[in-house]
Amino acid sequence: MTEHLSQRELESYLWGAATLLRGLVDASDYKQYIFPLMFFKRLSDVWDEDYQDALNETADEGYAIATANDRFVIPEGAHWNDVRSAPKDVGRAMLSAFLAIESANPERLQGVFGNANWTDKGQMPDATLKNLIEHFSKHDLTLAAVPEDELGNGYEYLIKKFADDSGHTAQEFYTNRTLVHLMAQMLEPQPGESIYDPTCGTGGMLISCLAEAKRRGGDTRTIGLYGQELITITAAIARMNLVIHGVSDFHIASGNTLAAPAFAQGDRLRTFDVVLANPPYSIKKWNRGAWEKDAWGRNFLGTPPQGRADYAFFQHILKTMDPETGRCAILFPHGVLFRNEEAEMRRKLIEADLVECVLGLGPGLFYNSPMEACVILCRSKKPADRQGRILFIDAVAEIARERAQSFLRPQDQARILAAYQDFTDAPGFASLVSTSDVLAAEGNLSIARYVKKPKPEVPVSEAVTLTAAWDIFDAEGRGFWTGMDALVDMLDGLEPAEDADA
Repeated sequence: MTEHLSQRELESYLWGAATLLRGLVDASDYKQYIFPLMFFKRLSDVWDEDYQDALNETADEGYAIATANDRFVIPEGAHWNDVRSAPKDVGRAMLSAFLAIESANPERLQGVFGNANWTDKGQMPDATLKNLIEHFSKHDLTLAAVPEDELGNGYEYLIKKFADDSGHTAQEFYTNRTLVHLMAQMLEPQPGESIYDPTCGTGGMLISCLAEAKRRGGDTRTIGLYGQELITITAAIARMNLVIHGVSDFHIASGNTLAAPAFAQGDRLRTFDVVLANPPYSIKKWNRGAWEKDAWGRNFLGTPPQGRADYAFFQHILKTMDPETGRCAILFPHGVLFRNEEAEMRRKLIEADLVECVLGLGPGLFYNSPMEACVILCRSKKPADRQGRILFIDAVAEIARERAQSFLRPQDQARILAAYQDFTDAPGFASLVSTSDVLAAEGNLSIARYVKKPKPEVPVSEAVTLTAAWDIFDAEGRGFWTGMDALVDMLDGLEPAEDADA
């Protein structure tokens, strides 16, 4: 009987492989080797599992091989055991197996193993590869031993560990999962819909949307997932991640979303029912000149400043929403709500009545950044009772923090979701504002402008405690600090004259 690995055992097993690379490669490069090896082991073990089940059932070897190949094909000589038995040139054997598997499964696995240099013995000597192979060979990664959901959790664990261990900003690998879960709940993905993430990283947002549709009782087999990712290895990891989670209908493209969007229908961008994203914030090096004459018409609100590409991603997302059913949720830094340099684009956005909700959140939800986050939800066609109105939610205080990690507790997610669904005023927490009032405020979407926190009442007869004094300061100083954040954000985005609009 196959040994079932607990979640803790699985995590220890997976991270143990990474520790074998310490001192040999930079921590930021662990992912290039560990994820492909883990995935290769999984493919081989599941193939063996399908083969053995079919053989036990029929005693027909030909039928068993055909059954195993139904899920995905592992060509002769490209199995884990083939590489394990290679006496030398292990990296070359590994690369040959990867290329053979990708070639045999072009629809699902093309490019899935990434582009690590497996044949560089200076970087990855035979002895190290053999140690890694033997480490992974300690346990079965069959579906019986590690079901899809459990391996997916282990995969997410590795993603975060790699981000932590690298010591680098790793936004492309990790977006706070509690927030992603909330965003998926707010978007309500349905069976038969298409879901798109233009900066998909490792595919976590796509998977979360699929999980939400499944939780709601929908047939997830009718949902198509689409993503684009700039970094090649990260796109490969996303493909692995989706396969590991049991997803069959997905399309992950590599490339620059702003420069060359991957999904088009004729001379138009493909549109989707649901779009969610955590774009890289305030990119300074991007082709602003090309955007001014964008062939896809994504500059319908205007051209963002060179120092900040946020509204380029914003417009791309809006352009890829289905004109009837499209809705989106985008994680941004707070500055997009009020920066002067984007005021005209923001005004056009509000006039078009696309913004449905602005959700303000506390710091720490951007990986490796103390910056406060916000989520902007838009809809191509708002329901009649939501037209001409925007809901502002101040959930800064809902963010919990434990062990240096910021997250949303289930009860906090529930409160935010209920406020969004109710779409009405909730004193001190949510405020429903007409688009005309927002336009009268010069299109400023700053949440503190519309959601007023009640001032704590301190009886005159009572001594002012330190706690009470802090409450007063926090309530009255919120607007000041919001303004200071905006100023710092703006100054940070200023480009030297010689570098601007190169």
